[in-house]
Amino acid sequence: MREKVTGHLYLIPVPIDQNDNTSILLSKDKNIVEHLNYFVVENEKTARFHLGALNLHKPINQLHFEVIDPTKTQEDITSYLTPLLEGFDIGLLSESGCPAVADPGSKMVALAHQKNIRVIPMTGPSSIILALMASGLNGQQFKFHGYLPSEKEDRIKKIIAIENESSKYHETQIFIETPYRNQHIFNDLISKLQDKTKLCIALDMSSENEFILTKNIADWKKEVTPDLKNKPCVFLLQG
Repeated sequence: MREKVTGHLYLIPVPIDQNDNTSILLSKDKNIVEHLNYFVVENEKTARFHLGALNLHKPINQLHFEVIDPTKTQEDITSYLTPLLEGFDIGLLSESGCPAVADPGSKMVALAHQKNIRVIPMTGPSSIILALMASGLNGQQFKFHGYLPSEKEDRIKKIIAIENESSKYHETQIFIETPYRNQHIFNDLISKLQDKTKLCIALDMSSENEFILTKNIADWKKEVTPDLKNKPCVFLLQG
């Protein structure tokens, strides 16, 4: 008996700026998305918005969406694989940038590998990589930490630990934060890091309000603090 063919899981990037409705896909990738009917997404509203920008040759309301968020476990989303196991392709979309990087979509990708389903990433923007490119910090050795602890005492311990690690291994340390806590983490960085440590703030990446600036802590203390409130931000430091 011939073995049943499974579908492919396509990782579809969207603009980093959630208000940007321009298409960022290569033409060959857009042609693939044209033929997809099943999507797993971080946020259905933004997914519909970004897919609408592609001017697909089918109504958006005919597409099938499943939502994956940080509260869902791999067990919760096992049923999302059903179309793939039946031979249909699925598109995976984050709310911003590339899916599965600092994103709950990685759970879907892990399940696909467990089932020997082919995973195909499409070319697109990552705020983490763009920030590293523009920071002037070490791009040969770097580490991404995701989110730092939310509790202040634990966060400060983590900040000091990654500064020590950066100094020891000459690594750039990268992390992000929930936008409403940006100012708190900036204040902790300025008050706890060594004056010679370099800090890059990459704010509102790929938007018209993009702000990217690298200074050592001593100079940041003299700088007018950028408005970090409720804006997507990537922090990078090198000790």
